[in-house]
Amino acid sequence: MSTRARTDSGARTPTRTRRAAVLAATVAALGLPFLAVPAEAADTGASAPPPRTGFETSRGDRWTTEGEESAFLAAVDRGSDRVSVRTIGTTRQGRPIRLATVGAAGRAGAGTDARAAGARTTVLLVCSQHGDEPSGREACLTTVRDLAYAQDPGTRRFLSRTTVLVVPTANPDGREADTRGNADGVDINRDHIALKTAEGRALAALIRDRRPEVVYDLHEYGGTSPYYDKDLLALWPRNLNTDAHVHDEAHTLSESYVRPAAGAASFTSGVYGIWTDPLTGKPLKQVAGDGQERILRNTVGVKHAVGLLVETRVEALTEAEKGDHARNQRRRVDTQLAALKGAFSYVEERRGPLFAATAAARHSGYADRGPVLLGGADNDPAEPAEIIADPPCGYRLDPAQYAEFGDELALHGVTVRRDGDGGFVPLRQSLRALVPLLLDGRAAYRLTSGQPVAVC
Repeated sequence: MSTRARTDSGARTPTRTRRAAVLAATVAALGLPFLAVPAEAADTGASAPPPRTGFETSRGDRWTTEGEESAFLAAVDRGSDRVSVRTIGTTRQGRPIRLATVGAAGRAGAGTDARAAGARTTVLLVCSQHGDEPSGREACLTTVRDLAYAQDPGTRRFLSRTTVLVVPTANPDGREADTRGNADGVDINRDHIALKTAEGRALAALIRDRRPEVVYDLHEYGGTSPYYDKDLLALWPRNLNTDAHVHDEAHTLSESYVRPAAGAASFTSGVYGIWTDPLTGKPLKQVAGDGQERILRNTVGVKHAVGLLVETRVEALTEAEKGDHARNQRRRVDTQLAALKGAFSYVEERRGPLFAATAAARHSGYADRGPVLLGGADNDPAEPAEIIADPPCGYRLDPAQYAEFGDELALHGVTVRRDGDGGFVPLRQSLRALVPLLLDGRAAYRLTSGQPVAVC
């Protein structure tokens, strides 16, 4: 899908007035509730103005510190009854992994699970899994605030039917050190099967308990000109075990909402992992973005959520940006914000198909008898050796395996039956396709090799 290119470098860092006009135009075009920037927020009766992040107060000159994040979220929590902030995990270095819950229920709904949420749509924003990719974190922090303080009818209506869960800093130790991995050097976005990290475990428990319909994962990337240099790249779950309707909804989210929203705000976009010809726009080769199940966008697809990866380009794209790092950083955050508004527009406009797709996928595992695929992607068919054409009834774990991996299975939400001192994991369950990826001896990222049981 083509996007509208910028015509001048000044369009990358518009004034507040021009930026507000651009966002308003995007909202009007997509039917999206307008989320007012803090200086324009309606009077809520609070004695203090809406808080601002360190990034905002410095006009993009520096990223928000951990201490500023803590104070900012606490202030939003105090200032709005729509928001609840709590800690869902602690890193090896002792930093909290925070969750902000935003919705009409506010604090009252902060501890409810998906079953108690009725027909409300739950959206999870996962920000800064990689500590050296901070633009999504800044967009997530200000989005929490803007949703909390906005008074317009559109946003009120959106929040009356939507719970927005935000993990602003999924990798606090990495963010503090400005490193991709966590304090142990582990890439959290490769830990969503093994769950060896505190960060991965916190996210798995959150997804298990809240069962979001949409999981939106914010990142940044290093470009290669002229083949891989868009402002924004997006990618849906490619894993072949993703339910077909969930996959199609994720593709729609990317190609019909998120990328067009970026284009409407004058940012260029493309598909993550695909180099394109700068003249024709045709794909040249794939350099990233496969279907491996341990990556969050793929994990959540197998777990029946509409997942999307979004990435903004780190490098300066104009001479003006090259001479002004704050301008570069503002462009990266503004791109994230424009794309995120497209995601909210998708939720508002496609609640019915979204709910139908995810609900049906969560029930299909109880009846499905089809194959499970251990490799391949939606653009790369599985090899014969990667196809379990006739899956077993389940996998038996011996006592040692059950003792070692029972906790990880529980964090995934996989059903396990006690079998003496060991366990039995049936395939007939909601997460049917996930079970072989965790326990089959042929799976690349398995927890352990369970014993296949042919007949129950």
